Amino acid sequence: TNMYSVETKLRVRYSETDQMGFVYYGNYPQYYEVGRAEIMRSLGVTYAEMERRGIMCPVIELRSEYKHPARYDDELRIVTTLVQLPLLRIVYNYEIYNNEDKLLNIGSTTLVYMDTKTGRPCRAPQWFLDLIVRYFA
Repeated sequence: TNMYSVETKLRVRYSETDQMGFVYYGNYPQYYEVGRAEIMRSLGVTYAEMERRGIMCPVIELRSEYKHPARYDDELRIVTTLVQLPLLRIVYNYEIYNNEDKLLNIGSTTLVYMDTKTGRPCRAPQWFLDLIVRYFA
């Protein structure tokens, strides 16, 4: 397959919408974060655990393309995909669909690994790669 994908469902809350009743564009990165947390959890690790093990993963790039608006009370389906083995950086791709399976948003975030002691970029820890390498055989 050479990729790893996880789906997460999320219902739009009223506070996430603007005066037109559409999800405010600045909320999509939070939806991406929900997808990222779930894909990590599905691999058996959390960002909190990575941090305990000395690795931070700051976002260095964010892309977001808006196709159609999400609305209050929509049930969104967030598809989060790792398309390459994350050796030096982690690139997550996102597709967000509504209840009718209409594609609303396409996004991506790029994160790097950072050693918490030195504050310097580093390679992916081997224990983390061991969890995902089988999806990129």
